Amino acid sequence: MLLIPAIDLKDGHCVRLKQGVMDDATVFSENPGAMARHWIEQGARRLHLVDLNGAFAGKPKNESAIKAILQEVGEEIPVQLGGGIRDLDTIERCLDDGISYVIIGTAAVKNPGFLHDACTAFPGHIIVGLDAKDGKVAVDGWSKMTGHDVVDLAKKFEDYGVEGVIYTDIGRDGMLSGVNIEATVKLAQALRIPVIASGGIASLDDVKALCAVADEGIMGAITGRAIYEGRLDFRMAQSEADRC
Repeated sequence: MLLIPAIDLKDGHCVRLKQGVMDDATVFSENPGAMARHWIEQGARRLHLVDLNGAFAGKPKNESAIKAILQEVGEEIPVQLGGGIRDLDTIERCLDDGISYVIIGTAAVKNPGFLHDACTAFPGHIIVGLDAKDGKVAVDGWSKMTGHDVVDLAKKFEDYGVEGVIYTDIGRDGMLSGVNIEATVKLAQALRIPVIASGGIASLDDVKALCAVADEGIMGAITGRAIYEGRLDFRMAQSEADRC
């Protein structure tokens, strides 16, 4: 199982939010490229980038920081990117720049036809990001709840040809309160494509808990605040995950 460090970008800096609140951001680095290098040196085999400004604006806003990361990473490991990706031209530009996987979230829910077109145009490169609370999907940077059931929507998108699903429990993200194992497993069991867990990893115990259910279809987990605050040793955690 992969542990995937999150590099959340706001105003060109590497930050972490609590429950997606833009005004509650902690800056961890003003050099995103150096932060990417740090996680590679700690054993990361994939990176998760989020353009936070882009997610709220509806178009990419941290392109210089993203390019700095890609320049640092080169072809060493794959990089996935989400936040403000709303059209095919943006996807093409991201892939041309060196992004391996593009994450479509709000746009997938609001405009399923766009997701379908993206999967057709860029097969193998599209991941859908589903953020949910109590089983219902949220959009627009978690600011709006929808009536969509997360499992039903994920199965629909699986039929479109998405490469995988990133599932975030928005009640736990950035709160260090543990992963919602039950909800993540429920989603993974309903799908044939892999699920990446996100939101709430606080300790090695959370990694072990995910490892115990990895065979259900959970290929990885995104981790952020815990590794930035030193509560979770990334290298040790990845070693534990490798034993899954």
